[in-house]
Formats: sequence, C-alpha cells, structure tokens
Amino acid sequence: MFGQTSTTTTTPPPTDRGLEDLDAAALAYAARIAGLPPERRGEARDDLVRFALPFAGRLARRYRGRGEPLEDLEQVARLGLVNAVDRYDPERGSFTAYAAITIVGEIKRHFRDRTWGVHVPRRLRDLILEVGQATAALTSELSRAPSVAELSARLETPEEEILAALESAAGYSPASLNAPVGGESSAEFGDLVGESDNALESVDDRVTVSGLLHRLPWRERRILAMRFYGNQTQAEIAARFGISQMHVSRLLSRALTWLRQAMLADAPPPWQNGAAEPDPGKTRISVKQNGDRVVVEVGGEIDRDGADQLRRAMLEAVTGQPSEVVVDLVGAGGFDAGGIAALMAGHEAAERTGVPLRLTRVQPAVRRSLTAAGLAPARD
Repeated sequence: MFGQTSTTTTTPPPTDRGLEDLDAAALAYAARIAGLPPERRGEARDDLVRFALPFAGRLARRYRGRGEPLEDLEQVARLGLVNAVDRYDPERGSFTAYAAITIVGEIKRHFRDRTWGVHVPRRLRDLILEVGQATAALTSELSRAPSVAELSARLETPEEEILAALESAAGYSPASLNAPVGGESSAEFGDLVGESDNALESVDDRVTVSGLLHRLPWRERRILAMRFYGNQTQAEIAARFGISQMHVSRLLSRALTWLRQAMLADAPPPWQNGAAEPDPGKTRISVKQNGDRVVVEVGGEIDRDGADQLRRAMLEAVTGQPSEVVVDLVGAGGFDAGGIAALMAGHEAAERTGVPLRLTRVQPAVRRSLTAAGLAPARD
C-alpha cells in the first residue's frame, strides 16, 4: 500500500498520461525533489524532460517551413524545455505556460541570432521584425502594401531606418552562387555574376615595371609620370624642366628602351646616364661670398636627397651673420615637398637671427610652388 502511495509522487511515463497532465507531472516532480539533495535530483529531472518532449516537439513544428530544418528547431525546443525544467518554481504558476513561453522564446532567439546569412546588427534585426509585423497589419487595413512613409508613421521611426531594414532583410537568406539558373540548363547563378577581368593578364607586367621604375633616375621617373599619367605634352614637360622638347623626346626614348630591355632580361641592365649629356636634373648647390652678402646658387631638381644639402647650405649662410642672404634659383627646375621644407627651414632660421633672406630669379613653375607654401619670391 505504501508502495502504491509513493508512486503517485513520481513522474509517470508518457505512455500512461497525456500532455494535458503536464502541470500535474511538474507538481509531482517538484514534490519528488523537495527532500532530495541536488546530486540526486537528476533522475527525476530527466523523467520530466522525457515526459514533456512531445510538448516541445509540437511547439517546434509550428515554425517549420521557415527556412530551418525541423531537426534543428526540435533541438532548440528541447534546449528551451531543459531551461524551463531547471528554472521551474511551482509557486509561480502553471508549468505548461512557463515552458511554452521559454521554448518559443528560445526558438525565436534562434531565428534572430543563428539563421542570418550575413551579419546584421541586433538593433536592425529587431527593427526588421517590427517592420514585418507592421507590414502585415497595414496590408490588412489598407488592402494593399504599405508605403515606406506609412510604415515610418506606424512605427514612429525615420524613413531612412525603415529603408535600411527593408534592404537588410534580404540578407536573411542570400541566394547561393551555386544555385542552378533553372530549367535543364547546367549553368549556375554565379556564372551570371561578374565578368572576365582582362587587366589580370597584365598584373605581372605591371608589378615588374613598378619595380624597374625605381631603378631609373628621379628625372626620368618624373618625366614618365608626367607624360603617361599626367597626359602632359613634351612641350609642357620641357617648359617644366627648362630643357628643349627634343631633349625630352630623347630622355623618354632612352627610358622606354631601357624598360623594354629590362623587362625581357633576367637581370636589369645598368642604367647608362650618357657622358655626352649633362644631367640638368641633378642637384647643384654652391655658396659664394659676395662682399658682405652670401649668395646660395641652386640648380637642378631639389628632391628628398638634395633637400638636406640645401638646408645645410642655407643654415651655414645664415649663421655667418651676413648683411643679406640671396638664394638664386635661376637653375632650379623643381622642388618636391622635401625641397620646399628645406627652404622654409632656412627662411625661419633667417628670421630668428635677423638676417634678411631673399629668393631671386625663380622659374614660373617653381614660383607657383613657393607662393603656395607661403614663401614670396622677389620679383626680378
């Protein structure tokens, strides 16, 4: 008799009782574990979970056909059931209602966080759900699809965010590039996207030329860049460097011939500057004492390598405290950022020592660069 009484407090197997008695089974489970230590409650917990598995499966089947395998949804529902059993408190009400809320919440969380094909911020995912619900409600009320403005008014959300939600919704289940196009064709969707990039065939040549260009002198590199990237004529380049157009043509021809030979050779041939032609691009700086004045004559192209030489020459000229320092730029063909910085350093040193400094005989192209840098050349 006592044995029969004790069996009323255990969780009956699913074959003996239906799911409508889930609350009674949960109360029996709570009574069964009331006097047991935590390490001995596992068997009773497993009995209740097994008894409620059909209930969890029924909730999972409500969400089938939404892009997720039923097996995955059942696994998520079972996880929610285990959480409900572990957190169950008889004093808070019906176990069935609590388990249903917990299981459905776990399934919805799975759809929200685990089923997106691309990463979408959580705030935007929540807005997508609200837009979907508002769209269904407004469609029923208006007998047509609502506009973005109507959705914005219903949700009290800016139209820009509504548009972002509608566009991001497409990322929930993106189309596979391997999906068949349709019909009996063996073509895939990826075959219709993109096109052949003919520039890929010239990648090796571009990389090789890029490395060879750094082996050319600075002047030849600059001329090639002005001609083929800046689309400047030979006459414009000649005016920029203060040389003849014929000289520019010879420099271009020699540089292109060397590049062609270097591209075809295993090792690049040495660059021959040519002894018969002086290099007008080479930096030339000389300091001359003219009475109580110092004249700094500058020629060629002042790039990063020549900038330090120019800076030292100007600082030495200013340090001697002459009555005036004159920087003669008649032979200077161009200044890069380092050359401009060297001139500015000499100008600042002259202001600190109180020595007048004057830039004279400046080429028009160089004058524009100096004026833009705040260095006002003298008008000759």
